[in-house]
Amino acid sequence: MATIKETASSYESVSTRNIVELEVVRADSQIEARTGNDSEGKEFNYNVITVNNFDYRVPNSVLTNLKAILKENPNLIAFKVTKSGEGLNTKYTVIPLS
Repeated sequence: MATIKETASSYESVSTRNIVELEVVRADSQIEARTGNDSEGKEFNYNVITVNNFDYRVPNSVLTNLKAILKENPNLIAFKVTKSGEGLNTKYTVIPLS
């Protein structure tokens, strides 16, 4: 049985990262819809992809932007996402790579 000290030393909190943290996103990545609760207990839905055992949130605006790109380039293999602004003023841009 491990001590609390040993457990705390090896503990890694579980959190969802953001897709902008990835250098390259494969267009064929599997996406999963999830449900969570905000700080007020209100339920919300979000999408994630899993890369190297880490979950990355995919904002709906990224999906909207990617949909427009795929209309012009249905053979898209990879893309990158950049972010500007913060909070309610956050804007995501999808950049096709190949």
